[in-house]
Amino acid sequence: MHKNRGPVYYHDYLMLNQFLDCQKPLSQKFADKENPEAHDEMLFIIVHQAYELWFKQMLHDLNSILKIFSQEKVADHELGTVVQRLERIRKIQVMIGGQLEILESMTPMDFLEFRNLLIPASGFQSTQFREIEIKMGLKTGDRQSIDREFFLGRLSEADREKLISFENSPSLFKQLEAWLERTPFTISGEFNFWNEYQNAVSAILAEDEATVNSNLAKLSEQEKAMQLANLKTTKETFASLFDEEAHQKLVSEGGRKLSRKATLNALFILLYRNEPMLALPYQMMSLMMDIDENFTTWRYRHALLAQRMLGTKIGTGGSSGHTYLKRAADNNRVFVDLFNLSTYLIPRSRLPQIPPAVKRQLNFSV
Repeated sequence: MHKNRGPVYYHDYLMLNQFLDCQKPLSQKFADKENPEAHDEMLFIIVHQAYELWFKQMLHDLNSILKIFSQEKVADHELGTVVQRLERIRKIQVMIGGQLEILESMTPMDFLEFRNLLIPASGFQSTQFREIEIKMGLKTGDRQSIDREFFLGRLSEADREKLISFENSPSLFKQLEAWLERTPFTISGEFNFWNEYQNAVSAILAEDEATVNSNLAKLSEQEKAMQLANLKTTKETFASLFDEEAHQKLVSEGGRKLSRKATLNALFILLYRNEPMLALPYQMMSLMMDIDENFTTWRYRHALLAQRMLGTKIGTGGSSGHTYLKRAADNNRVFVDLFNLSTYLIPRSRLPQIPPAVKRQLNFSV
C-alpha cells in the first residue's frame, strides 16, 4: 500500500486544465457568417474522446491478462484476477454501448454541417480499438481482403508499424488455446473421458436414427431425405471432434480455429461446469464470449448509426459506410469456437460418470 506523499488537489490530480482543453471543434475554428459553428460537433468530439479513454482502460486490463497467461503455469488465484478484469471489460462495453444513444441525439442534418471538415479522418483510425482487436485475437490475416486493406491503408506509417508489431505477440485467443491444451482431468489412469463421451454420443445418435427410421413411413420423400441428411451431418460433426485429420481440414477451411485438444478440453469444462475446479474456467470462457458478442453488437449498432446518419453515402475515411461496417460486424469475431461448443452438448443425465479419484481432484474438499 502506498503512503500519502502530501496534499493532492482534485483539479491537479486529474489534470483538468489540459483535459478540458482538448475539445477543439473545427467548425468553431473556421466559423464565418455563412458557416457558423456547428453546435453538435462538440458532442461528436466528446463521445469519441470518451471512447478512447475507455479503450485505454480496456487495454490496461487486457495487457495484465495477457501477462498472466504468458506464464508457463497460471496460478489458481490468478485465474480469479483474470475473471475480474474480463468482467470489468464487459461492463465497460455495456456502458460505452449506451454512448451511441447520446450520439444519436444529433440529427443527420446537424452532422452534415461539419462532416466534410473531418475528411479523410475516420473511426477506423482508432489505433487503440485496433490494438484491442489484435490482442484479443483478430489479426490482419483473419480479415477479409477489403478489410485488411482498410485496416492498414488508412493509418499513418508510425501507427501502422505499431499495430504490425502487436501481431507478432501471442493474442488472448492463442494464450487461451495453450492454456486449454494443458487442462488435466480428462485422461487419468484407466479413465479416458473421451472414450466414455464417444460411447454416450453413439448411443444418443443410435436412438435418434431409430426414431427417424420409425417415422420414415409417415414422411414425404423430401422430408425423408431431409431427416436422413440432418442425421448424417450430425454424425459427421461429432466424428470430426475425434479425428485429427478432419479437424485440421476444418481449420484450414476456416471452419474452426482452436486446436482439437483445446476444443476437447473446453468442451469438458462446459459439460462439467458445476464442478468446483471448473467453475472459474467456465466463467472465464463465458466472459470471453460475452466480450466477443458485445463487440459484435457494438459494431452492428455502429453500422446502423452510420446508415441513420449517412444513408448510403461513402464514409469519411473512404469506406462504403454502412455496408462496410455491417460486413465487419458479421466477420470480425474471435471466440466463435467457444460459441460452437454447444453443438456437442448432450443431456446432463447422459454425461459419463467421473471416477471418485478424478472427482476428488475437481473438488476443494479432500
